[in-house]
Amino acid sequence: MFDLDRWQEIWTAIRKNKLRSVMTAFGVFWAIFMLVVMSGSGQGLMNGITDGMKDFATNSGFMWANRTSVSYEGFQRGRWWSVTNDDIEAIRDQVKGIDVISPRLNGWNLRSGENVVRGKLSAAFNVMGDYPTYRLIDPCTMLWGRYINDEDIRLKRKVCIIGEKVYEVMFTPGEDPVGKYMRVNGVYFMVVGVFQSNNPNINIGSNKKETIYMPFTTMQQTYNYGNNVHFFGITAQKGYQISDIIEKTTLLLQKNHKLSPDDKEAIGKVDVENEVKTMSYVFIGINLLIWVVGIMTLIAGAVGISNIMLVIVKERTREIGIQRAIGARPWTIVSQILTESVFLTTLAGFLGLAFGTLVLSLVDSIIDASRATAIGDEPTFFLNPEIGLPLALSSLVLLLVVGLIAGLIPAMKAVKVKPIEALRHE
Repeated sequence: MFDLDRWQEIWTAIRKNKLRSVMTAFGVFWAIFMLVVMSGSGQGLMNGITDGMKDFATNSGFMWANRTSVSYEGFQRGRWWSVTNDDIEAIRDQVKGIDVISPRLNGWNLRSGENVVRGKLSAAFNVMGDYPTYRLIDPCTMLWGRYINDEDIRLKRKVCIIGEKVYEVMFTPGEDPVGKYMRVNGVYFMVVGVFQSNNPNINIGSNKKETIYMPFTTMQQTYNYGNNVHFFGITAQKGYQISDIIEKTTLLLQKNHKLSPDDKEAIGKVDVENEVKTMSYVFIGINLLIWVVGIMTLIAGAVGISNIMLVIVKERTREIGIQRAIGARPWTIVSQILTESVFLTTLAGFLGLAFGTLVLSLVDSIIDASRATAIGDEPTFFLNPEIGLPLALSSLVLLLVVGLIAGLIPAMKAVKVKPIEALRHE
């Protein structure tokens, strides 16, 4: 393995056929390069999505009322019904395992026209009514002031918190918005805080940057929503499955509002826990696909190296015959061919690994630079593309195995050459 003469022979053979050696090694180089880039990209996609929902309560679910699709107990299909405050209390009292339940109101949205006025400024924003508990489901960071609290709910205060985009449009840069008033759909509200979402990749009901949140009870009373609840979020206590809680809540709502048990459309549901599990399976599938493609490409490169080694063996038939005639053992011939194959494969693989890592590093630098200049909680779907140590080590082991396999067939053919026939070969 460390015979200097052998390495000189290998180097001489590579230099003698430079183009052939480069073209042969390129298959392995490209296979490892693509494996590293695809694997790093898959990791970057996973990092981006998980970072954009890192603080969101994954043991949560959301439910809302839809039009019925099945006639039941004298009610025609297509009936509208609503979740109410009483439903929320009943769910809280009768469904075991609930940690947090937070009703919400969907007010006006960006398509409703300019609904927010402050001085000479006017704009269109989403408006929603919330409870303080919703922050336990979808945490946020307060840039100014405070979040909605229980006293706001109890006293039905006309206060609100605003997203970053609302602040940028309605206030001058650096201005303290706390204590200032805005007119929202004809009613004045005092701004008590500006928030930034911790989970920019998840928007339930509206784009959070362009949303104004006010106390749920205030919005119900001020805008005559009665006791209606547009939708609500729930989280499960430790030891309980959110899917079970959603199912029990569904049964309760069906009973209270005379909904058919066979009506799959009357109650809208989102099981975040199940969605997260599905997403994890998708990433597992992506990683498997990446490895399959990478390995198949690597096998194609190995076939190329094996073919070129067969050509080399044929060209050096006379030389191999001389070595056998003067007493060279079969293992000496086999190890010489295998060493050359492994060297060529490993060299190409190392270059592919290095260039792939360099590309991922450049992409990561570009992403970091763009994030540094971005304003606000922009959704992030690609972040820190990288390959870990296990992948690098696996690639090295794979290279050695491929190199040995690629050289094994030519090496065995070289051993089978009879010395007398090899000496006659021209």
